[in-house]
Amino acid sequence: MRFYIASSFRNMEHVHYTAEQLVLRGHTHTYDWTRHGKATTHAELAAIGEAEMEGVIRSDVFIMMMPAGKGSHIELGIALGTGKEVWIYSESEHVYEPEQSSTFYHLPEVKRFVGTIENLIESVSKYERVKIK
Repeated sequence: MRFYIASSFRNMEHVHYTAEQLVLRGHTHTYDWTRHGKATTHAELAAIGEAEMEGVIRSDVFIMMMPAGKGSHIELGIALGTGKEVWIYSESEHVYEPEQSSTFYHLPEVKRFVGTIENLIESVSKYERVKIK
């Protein structure tokens, strides 16, 4: 399985840990956006945007770890639009409550996951995509 993890810079430790654990289980990380730091020029923004979009497109599974910023939500749109397996992870239910939530979190193809990161890693690792014909 090829995976991409979207989140905010505040979540970098969780992103690193999750990616590391999935790679140890034999999965492939399509792009690690945490390694480039914050962009300071238009050229850097464009290059990073292209790399992130390519990472999402090349993935089989897209994971968005909350809290997530505007870039993550754009990546969520790319993942949904290209038919990726989408998981949204939060440590608590509050992000799914109507006053806090996005309509896109509630699409039938989105798997909303609440719990520990370890349980998320296990669930994503075991999940086998079922293609509807």
